[in-house]
Amino acid sequence: MTEERKGEVTVQGNPVTLVGPKLEIGQIAPDFSLIDNDMKPITRAQFKGKNLVILSVPSLDTPVCDLEVRKFNKEAANLDEDVTVLVVSMDLPFAQKRWCGAAGVERVITASDHRDASFGKAYGVLIKELRLLARAVFVVDRAGVIRYIQLVSEAGREPDYEAVLDAVRKLK
Repeated sequence: MTEERKGEVTVQGNPVTLVGPKLEIGQIAPDFSLIDNDMKPITRAQFKGKNLVILSVPSLDTPVCDLEVRKFNKEAANLDEDVTVLVVSMDLPFAQKRWCGAAGVERVITASDHRDASFGKAYGVLIKELRLLARAVFVVDRAGVIRYIQLVSEAGREPDYEAVLDAVRKLK
């Protein structure tokens, strides 16, 4: 049976249930199977040997997610070449591709978890009531170890960008 956690996150002030384990710093990052904007599979293994910043967002078509991904797209230009920023949402790949084109987002990779929510369940960020992902950031080092986790307590709030960027800079 899949673990469920209540009350760690709210959506518009209402507590929701997260499906999946509560990950810890120092754990090996779980595997996942996502779909990229061209309908091709993306797995955790594809990022082996790279530092990875994973942004989990409810939907690119919402103001806060739009702002967050644009900000990380801009910041990605200042990060080391071995850092990849991956944005995961339940949006369909076609919608992600359209959004990236309209927003001019080229420095981050967007991927969809819509098929089986493998990322949401493995990373403990699937919102049971909405079948959307909670807003969270995971920083994973070259060895696949989680070095930073930020679960944003209210889905409508932005993450602490500086804390994330500090965690990424410490990966050197």
